[in-house]
Amino acid sequence: MITAALEPGGSRPLYEQLYLHIRLEISQGRLAAGERLPSKRALASHLKISVVTVEGAYQQLLAEGYIRSEPKRGFFVQPLEPVTPPPQADPAPSPPPLLSAPPLRYDFTTNAVDTAIFPFSTWAKLSREVLSRRDTALLDALPPQGAPELREAIVHHLYRFRGMRVEPEQIVVGAGSEYLTTLLTQLLGRSGGWAVEDPGYPKTARILASNGVEVCPVPLDGQGLQVDALAGSGARVVHVTPSHHFPMGTVMPMGRRAALLSWAEQRPDRYIIEDDYDSEFRFSGRPIPALQGLDRRERVVYLNTFAKSLAPSLRISYLVLPPHLAEEYGRRLLFYASTVPSFEQYTLARFMEGGHFERHIARARTRYRARKAHLMAAAGEAGLLGHGRILGADAGLHFLLQLDDPRPEAELAQLAAQAGVGVYPLSRYYRELPPAGQPPTLVMGYARLPAGDIAPACRQLAAAWGFAPLS
Repeated sequence: MITAALEPGGSRPLYEQLYLHIRLEISQGRLAAGERLPSKRALASHLKISVVTVEGAYQQLLAEGYIRSEPKRGFFVQPLEPVTPPPQADPAPSPPPLLSAPPLRYDFTTNAVDTAIFPFSTWAKLSREVLSRRDTALLDALPPQGAPELREAIVHHLYRFRGMRVEPEQIVVGAGSEYLTTLLTQLLGRSGGWAVEDPGYPKTARILASNGVEVCPVPLDGQGLQVDALAGSGARVVHVTPSHHFPMGTVMPMGRRAALLSWAEQRPDRYIIEDDYDSEFRFSGRPIPALQGLDRRERVVYLNTFAKSLAPSLRISYLVLPPHLAEEYGRRLLFYASTVPSFEQYTLARFMEGGHFERHIARARTRYRARKAHLMAAAGEAGLLGHGRILGADAGLHFLLQLDDPRPEAELAQLAAQAGVGVYPLSRYYRELPPAGQPPTLVMGYARLPAGDIAPACRQLAAAWGFAPLS
């Protein structure tokens, strides 16, 4: 007789518990092939369950081929087909193990910020206020372009800090610059080339290409994107980072900005996407006006993010569309729902309205300025600057370390990684080949590196490259 421990009221129905028990007994050989099972009535009486329950279990076992039914004789265990493993080919010789670099102890990555600067207590207080005051209204759908309060706060911020005069109707809030770039390919059209800076942020080109856009890399010089090369590329739209080029660190001067605007004004279908991703962090001189503020023909689409100024995980970015494009967006793309949760939008709006964002940026700028100065001093003391120079350090949260060294960038980066230090070759940001004869150059972000790690990181880097420290 089959004895199964069944649980009435359990998570599985009784027939399924019985079916699973008998299936396990068969698969493990405790019920042998050809063995007769108890009748439905006898098993039901033994287990104190209904005949219907036993019937359900037996029917499932029949359907799966674990048992067979013989008229007037009962149910019998079916023999299980042996599982024959597929023939195995002769094993291929194993490749030699790869020598992997140890985990990075110090990382000069550019895709992180110092989260210790984030004003958690203020943000938490404002979050509680939003929950209390908004209550169930937080569950309502937002306007597609974002919460009106947040768009109004962005308008005031842009006027105070970038000299831009825009209206809330021109603002589109979205979950990250990547998402907004995808929207722009629909708004501006995919036909005609879209130019990107070369070198430049590689993800932008990948996003454009994945949306069916022809990507046209345009080279840079000491003043930023070369406008004559842009004109020769045949591109109709150009994505630029004029306030602080990534990764070169170039700040585009007024003359080049005027030339770029002139290029856009020559045809009605030309546009400039101004990516102002870290304009809050300029450490010397007065901020150069945004291209959008110089635009008189509605040729510039302004793109910015709170990823660098607050935290990447917030995933809040925004567009400022020229008035005619804002109207077209309303006609064609307003069916897209807002992609940023209302809770985060209302909290950020209160954060900006109360002056907390302005104070946070001031504190962050002071902290990063001191960290950059500390890093430059430590690089000199470790001997790094005896073999090279720092470029593009006037703004933003990264700079270039250009070395007078015959070794290629990849080798220098590998040596650094083997010593536990992460630095990144400039060549990885080129779509075309880097200029011939360009000295090895490494991109170094310093926002996330703790102050106490800066000097040892520089010493470790110098040792990895065989540079002697200053005596």
